[in-house]
Amino acid sequence: MKSSGQECPLHTIKVVIFPADTMTRLRLFLSSSLLLLSLGGLSAAQTASQAAPPHAIVLRSARLLDVKSGRVLKPGEVLVQGERIIEAGSSVKRPAGAEVIDLGDRTLMPGLIDAHVHLFLHPGAEDLQTVQESVPQRTIMAVLAARDDLMAGFTAERDMGTEGAGSADTAVRDAIDQGQLPGPRLRISGNAINILGGHEDAIGYNPAQHVLSNADYANNAAELVAVMRQQFKEGADFTKIYETGPDKVRDGRFSTIYQYTEAELRAAVEEAGRLGTRVAVHATGEPGTLFAARAGVASIDHANQLGDETMRLMREKQIFAVPTFTIFEYFAEHAATPAQAARERQMLDLKVQDFRKQVAAGVPMAVGSDVGPFPHGTQGREFVLMVRYGMSPLAALQADLLNGAKLLGWEGQIGALEAGYLADIVAVSGDPLQDISAVENVSFVMKGGVVYKK
Repeated sequence: MKSSGQECPLHTIKVVIFPADTMTRLRLFLSSSLLLLSLGGLSAAQTASQAAPPHAIVLRSARLLDVKSGRVLKPGEVLVQGERIIEAGSSVKRPAGAEVIDLGDRTLMPGLIDAHVHLFLHPGAEDLQTVQESVPQRTIMAVLAARDDLMAGFTAERDMGTEGAGSADTAVRDAIDQGQLPGPRLRISGNAINILGGHEDAIGYNPAQHVLSNADYANNAAELVAVMRQQFKEGADFTKIYETGPDKVRDGRFSTIYQYTEAELRAAVEEAGRLGTRVAVHATGEPGTLFAARAGVASIDHANQLGDETMRLMREKQIFAVPTFTIFEYFAEHAATPAQAARERQMLDLKVQDFRKQVAAGVPMAVGSDVGPFPHGTQGREFVLMVRYGMSPLAALQADLLNGAKLLGWEGQIGALEAGYLADIVAVSGDPLQDISAVENVSFVMKGGVVYKK
């Protein structure tokens, strides 16, 4: 989303010349080792806990959130064995030798989910990052971003495009999955897909420089399918398509042009179905949002403007809207000029008006922040804004934890503190049902039974 950037005697010294390929492997090994040492996210104790045989852990706190029922249990306990939850409630079994972690006056709740992140972006000129920074450099930044998000309590995320780094997110996801790096569980898309001259194309640069697009080109249904197959080959979990842009506000009215027809989007959705994946679209307004709903995408991200028929279809098909309020607020507060700030604020005001209609109409919601252009690890702000603009704290948490688990394809695995679920657990001070801002200060993080922060 971008705004409307050993010491030895001399006589024993020997000179050894390595073959070029050996030197390359050595450099890669040293670089990787230095990166892992610099992360600081995993302590020696945490690393040891990953290697040790599974042991029982009992988490105890003043409160526990049952997100499905909306009840807060007092006190709260969770029994964890290996990577799974064995039992959760006001009191749980205490197996012999179990480690008890007393979290005191805190609330235990499921690990948070961010359904719209950009690990390969950081604050600054968004387009210039893809021009000035190499893919290896950006991948290192993505690893650090993943760590920051995890430490903020986000144990699962959907990375909505590397913005020009191709399938580099495959390596980040796989390293996290293999326990080599700290980070959330990830669903990844590689690059997003875009038309020539579309929303994330390199517009505004000297054409003679042939600046590359931040997305993969596809100009018709056949090209969409071909690009999706290549991305799937390279490890993508789902497909992200830019369906609208650029966005404008004129005479107090929001407008945006569509990029793909309904038929083209339907071809993409059908191909995703064949592959066993899903399609998510960047779509801010009509008619692109309607085309996406008719085609049957999994989510409409940003969703500034949804017509009545679009909302009806989203309810019927259970297509999630992902509002991403935080990025709009950030752009308004960090605009380059007063005039730009006014435009961004107007865009946000219109978005808020439409969001209230969407909530009243029963449009399914998921929580995604579009973090990347603003600092990673700060996206708990999204919950605060969703509540400010019309949702109850419980509704926002259910949108995140229950709907987010569905959207990411982990329903029944994450999003609740229940027996059999993965032990993705966080703790916050206070009661988030009374003060949603509690989720902005996560003080305990466990993912898959491993404690990363306490």
